[in-house]
Amino acid sequence: MHENNDNPGRGRSSAAGRAERVNAAAALLGNGLPPGEAAGVLAGRLGCSLRQARRYVADAGAGRVEVPGEAVPFSVRLPARLAAAVREHARSSGRTVSAVTARALEEFLARDGEQEERR
Repeated sequence: MHENNDNPGRGRSSAAGRAERVNAAAALLGNGLPPGEAAGVLAGRLGCSLRQARRYVADAGAGRVEVPGEAVPFSVRLPARLAAAVREHARSSGRTVSAVTARALEEFLARDGEQEERR
């Protein structure tokens, strides 16, 4: 299995590392390189397989992706019914509890910031 520097010893890149690789592929495509050529250049630059480079190029077809910031543990105490609702929403939407919670907090803080500006 090919190992990389994003997550040593595991053979898989971190979410941030993967986003950076997809964005590198998007830059090559944006410079006019055909997908096959972009994959070859990317494989050489990143030291990954041509097959993996093709995946990055395919994912880059939709354009650049956001590079996620470092995640840190953040524990809170919630009423049992709210915690159960968050878990159920995460399960039914195919996302993690962390992803659902982060999005909810980002939306809340954005709305709260807009309300502060109006006052």
